[in-house]
Amino acid sequence: MSTTFAGDDHYHETARHPVNVQVTPETSYRNRVTTLFRFILAIPHLLLVGAPMALAFSWTAQSDRGGYQWGAGGVLGAVAGVVAFIAWFAILFTGRYPAGLWSLAALYLRWRVRASAYMALLSDQYPPFGDGAYPVQLELAPQPAERNRVTVAFRIFLAIPHLIVLGLLGVAWAVVTALAWFAILFTAEYPASLYEFSVGVLRWTTRVEAYLLLLRDEYPPFSLHE
Repeated sequence: MSTTFAGDDHYHETARHPVNVQVTPETSYRNRVTTLFRFILAIPHLLLVGAPMALAFSWTAQSDRGGYQWGAGGVLGAVAGVVAFIAWFAILFTGRYPAGLWSLAALYLRWRVRASAYMALLSDQYPPFGDGAYPVQLELAPQPAERNRVTVAFRIFLAIPHLIVLGLLGVAWAVVTALAWFAILFTAEYPASLYEFSVGVLRWTTRVEAYLLLLRDEYPPFSLHE
């Protein structure tokens, strides 16, 4: 797991994937009070950008209908879903994701990464509303000059294997977060091995969301690592 703090607006060519989550680890000397009331404190962000496991759990809940419910990403997640729908047609007809819409979807995803990290107990620092400095950051490469219209056309179907795996990982992530909650309350520490797993699931989930939002065309790796 990387310990590099990186800003949202910078993409490092050394990254293994154009969508990456960078973390400044916080495993020791954790704030027990904010951890105890974390869910309550996170409610404003929860309403706006959804819960950390929303993508996995919403797919599981909706799998009998064969679809993904974007509303699970909060109010802004619903907006991002509409933006992706519009962008889908724009890319197929023009080969381009309208710049303004791309920026809006990217803003949502950056915000969601920070809020998800807070809700998953990866950081005690309260996340900003929108953009801002935070120990957990999204690295997102700019939109590619040439879009792959074929993979865009079948994007939801191509993402199904990831959604199935994330359904299982989402359950594991919820259990790990619950164990970490008790660990922090009793020891003021987040077990390092559990922390690394949680960061990995956040990274994997974020890449799949970026893929579904059509922000990038590279297929996400089946990996918890960079």
